[in-house]
Amino acid sequence: MQTTTDVEKRKLLSSLCHGSIFFSALLVSIAVPIGIWFVSEDPVVKENAKEALNFHFNVWLYGILLVPLSFITFGLAGGLWWLVHWGLTIWAIYQCLNTPDQPVHYPFIFRLL
Repeated sequence: MQTTTDVEKRKLLSSLCHGSIFFSALLVSIAVPIGIWFVSEDPVVKENAKEALNFHFNVWLYGILLVPLSFITFGLAGGLWWLVHWGLTIWAIYQCLNTPDQPVHYPFIFRLL
């Protein structure tokens, strides 16, 4: 049986994994989920850390692909991707806080890990 502190710890660590993309665009955003993935023993937190890493890789990949397209569409493609990226991240944090017993899975991403 899980105690309240275990559930709160799971919520915090899982939300931190997904929300780390707001800290910076490169190193910190990937270091936080990696660190949590290796340190945590909770399977749900580990799964959320893996999913956050996969999402970070996808954000970078789509960002690289959309830079040339943004020049053609006068920034519209980049702006739409920015909204989707932030929206999905906020949605993942919301899911972590409301359903802490289930890992979050982003739709429409490639899973490398």
